[in-house]
Amino acid sequence: MNRRVTPIRYVCYAERYFVLDEASMAQLSRIGVSLDSELLNRFDKFIAEKGYDNRSEAFRDLIRDRLVGSAVVASKSPVVGTVTLIYDHHARLLPEKLADLQHEQHEIVISTLHAHLDHSTCLEVVVLRGKSRGVQQLADRLISTKGVKHGRLVMSSPQAVSRHSGR
Repeated sequence: MNRRVTPIRYVCYAERYFVLDEASMAQLSRIGVSLDSELLNRFDKFIAEKGYDNRSEAFRDLIRDRLVGSAVVASKSPVVGTVTLIYDHHARLLPEKLADLQHEQHEIVISTLHAHLDHSTCLEVVVLRGKSRGVQQLADRLISTKGVKHGRLVMSSPQAVSRHSGR
């Protein structure tokens, strides 16, 4: 009798061994990357500080981040984002101005978190959802409002994340 034997492959990941069948092995691709030694040493220190178990996971996360980043640049891409603002709430009419800007764009604003950091400094996190261009424009208006000491927008694309996650 001629019977086909499927080879068994074991992969060590984070000190655990997993059996990979042919279907699992077909989904993985191996690549080689050439880096100068100094850059590799810096990368190894970085991934150790971040708690990665191996270089492969770190490379995958960096690649996903760049793919998602390029997706949110397109002006009509659906995105979610947060705008983090630090401001002096004693600045003349600043809280009202920020609230008015958010009400003008209520279809983009999902939620707001407000925290008092000290007697005069507030932190506000505004959660946004909409087209990339509209989210960016509202964030720019909030951040550039007179009296805001610091602001930053972070955007992500749920569609791009699910396309590039590999999970």
